[in-house]
Amino acid sequence: MLHRDSITMKPRHKTTAVAVGGVQVGGGAPVVVQSMTNTDTADVASTVKQVADLARAGSELVRITVDRDEAAKAVPHIRDQLRKRGVTVPLVGDFHYIGHKLLGENPDCAEALDKYRINPGNVGFKDKKDKQFGAIIDMAMKHNKPVRIGVNWGSLDAELLTHLMDENAKSADPMPARSVMHEAMVQSALMSAQRAEEMGLNANKIIVSGKVSSIQDLLAVYAMLADRSHYALHLGLTEAGMGSKGIVASSAALGILLQQGIGDTIRFSLTPEPGGDRTQEVRAAQELLQTMGLRSFVPVVAACPGCGRTTSTVFQELARDIQDMIRDRMPDWKTQYPGVETLNFAVMGCIVNGPGESKHADVGISLPGTGESPAAPVFIDGKKAMTLRGPNIAGDFKAIVEDYISRRFGASAIAGGEAAE
Repeated sequence: MLHRDSITMKPRHKTTAVAVGGVQVGGGAPVVVQSMTNTDTADVASTVKQVADLARAGSELVRITVDRDEAAKAVPHIRDQLRKRGVTVPLVGDFHYIGHKLLGENPDCAEALDKYRINPGNVGFKDKKDKQFGAIIDMAMKHNKPVRIGVNWGSLDAELLTHLMDENAKSADPMPARSVMHEAMVQSALMSAQRAEEMGLNANKIIVSGKVSSIQDLLAVYAMLADRSHYALHLGLTEAGMGSKGIVASSAALGILLQQGIGDTIRFSLTPEPGGDRTQEVRAAQELLQTMGLRSFVPVVAACPGCGRTTSTVFQELARDIQDMIRDRMPDWKTQYPGVETLNFAVMGCIVNGPGESKHADVGISLPGTGESPAAPVFIDGKKAMTLRGPNIAGDFKAIVEDYISRRFGASAIAGGEAAE
């Protein structure tokens, strides 16, 4: 018996739209990818380079640490040098402990940033907390900047958590300590956001987050935030880890939330290898959104995993070469060929699934497996177009891909389409 039930993505949680520079977060806009530098912000040259690299990789917002006076004074120079390079990605200032002081004493920094990030757990303590939080909100209103109220369980408001734990202990039916922590995080974020609104900051200037490093805790916290507010939500599994562990953990957590319609902007908080490529977190976030069908960033390459039929490494090398070509050419393709990001390519290793998979792609190739004749049929738009042979199959196929993109998305193709209309 066939079951016709299917799993469908829930409608997006309705949130208030927030403009961050020229990027809209929330309000039904596509989910925004963001990242954060790990350079010393006071080192202008290094920070400019990394921001530019992240933007080129596809980060639509970039956060920088503003932790001391030298960093605050560097921010306008970073902004100006980026603009001279043609990089217009919005810059977010990450403030902890003395954000009120840095913004107040460096008005050029306050103006240069496109958004401020505030952590309610360390914006100030005891009687100073409200005053220092208020000073940052005042600066945001003065300079017409949005803020992210970002709670993190590693720096959760200890006073609030203690109060809720004490109240819970007195209850006739106490909740588990973990549930109390979830409530403390949600209350910290929403009470801070409400206070900001009471001071005059509009809801369309507020983004909220509640980051933890456990997937189940993250799901619980964001379900509560989505249920109890309409603020735009920033998703991220904090301290996700390094390599495949960090990518898998972040993908699992954020994928579930996005499937539930929760989340307006995401970041993969990956630990890079020493001296590693910071842009990995951008690509991982893009790949999650693209594989879920939420956005398209680059052409997708389907490639088989290989088996005993594919003892040659030719198909692996070609799949890698096509991936590298896409990554290298995409910045130019995006401006030259709008729509190229929706393409699908296939690089298959033998005759079993190769021809069929290639037919489903816009352009696909089925390389010869072990014992097969040394021929590689190429399929374009579902039809066999040619067969490649000889030592330069990889180069020939890459040329076919470039030619296909030019013909389908180039100026002549667009002019032809307009003429036909």
